[in-house]
Amino acid sequence: MTQRTNVTMHSTDAQAPLAPTSTGNLPLDDSWRKSIPAQVFLNHFFAMDYHVHHQNDLFDLAKFPVFQQFYGRVTDESRKALEKLLLNSWSAEYALRITPVVNDEQYLQSSLHWTFPQAYYSALFSARAFLAVQGINVSNEELIRKRIGNAVVRGYYPASIGYYALGPINSYRIQRLPMAKRFSVAAKTDLLLPSRAASAQAELAQFLKTTRDQRVKALRNAIQNNPKTALRSPKTGEILQKFSVEQYKQLAKQIGYTTYFDMLSRLRISSTNREIERFVDSEIDVKLFHQSLVNIVSHVNSVHEAYIAKALGMTAYRQLVAKLPSYLQESFVRERMNSVIAPMLVEPQAGEESGLRLAA
Repeated sequence: MTQRTNVTMHSTDAQAPLAPTSTGNLPLDDSWRKSIPAQVFLNHFFAMDYHVHHQNDLFDLAKFPVFQQFYGRVTDESRKALEKLLLNSWSAEYALRITPVVNDEQYLQSSLHWTFPQAYYSALFSARAFLAVQGINVSNEELIRKRIGNAVVRGYYPASIGYYALGPINSYRIQRLPMAKRFSVAAKTDLLLPSRAASAQAELAQFLKTTRDQRVKALRNAIQNNPKTALRSPKTGEILQKFSVEQYKQLAKQIGYTTYFDMLSRLRISSTNREIERFVDSEIDVKLFHQSLVNIVSHVNSVHEAYIAKALGMTAYRQLVAKLPSYLQESFVRERMNSVIAPMLVEPQAGEESGLRLAA
């Protein structure tokens, strides 16, 4: 059984348009050149989706000891907060899913302004609900990021989204992407979408690296731009312009782990940064990008919802869903509950083979 209910599957051998080749010293087509950053971004998220589909491990979650021993801390008061978080997550996912109903390429291109944040905030509220059912009520995104990072490392997630990066800049360690080293993204001379497991893992490793680079540089700038926190030269007292290896190690400790959650947070650019215009004006396959986001969000939210249902009990979870507005009740939420969540909570038969694939 697959986790992709009500989602159109993409072909795993789908390819992005080939980058035009230059003749002699002639420059590449200008419109294509402008599309390169957007194509790289699409490649990253397509690789995420490809890896989820290739691993096909959502139902392994039910066999994880950490899942089987998962119990919530839910009071009447915290249940209301939990229901609100799930409503926010599902509403954002619903909005994300209905966008392609309008079969207009220009509209889809413009829709990136809202589909990017819809994908991120759906996963964010889902993550908050996952934490809330454990009695961890946090709204600060940096604290959520660190909590989710710890959960990834501790094995709460299946291998499909259980990879992560750690360590200081220029010395990152990529964990749980065993095939990434066999295929170098840097060696690619084209912008084709990954079409094999190894190339998808290499793309994910690169995505982790660039995302962690951004985190490290942002933290370094935040520290050094504040005279009260800036590190200074012991000799001159001047604010340091370069960090030592040891100082970067300290930054790495403050950042924690870089995970799928950090990668999804890259989608926030649409509402806060003019960089979104690069995507709106590009020649990438927007429909494919949107489908990848729908698939990823569905997978991430399914994992969180399974833990929540495990903590509440299936009866209470069904009651929660029954309170939803009809447009959600009769949509992917009910379908996912019946085809994914409920089967996970059915006790395995005696003597059933485990065969689980831990993200370890």
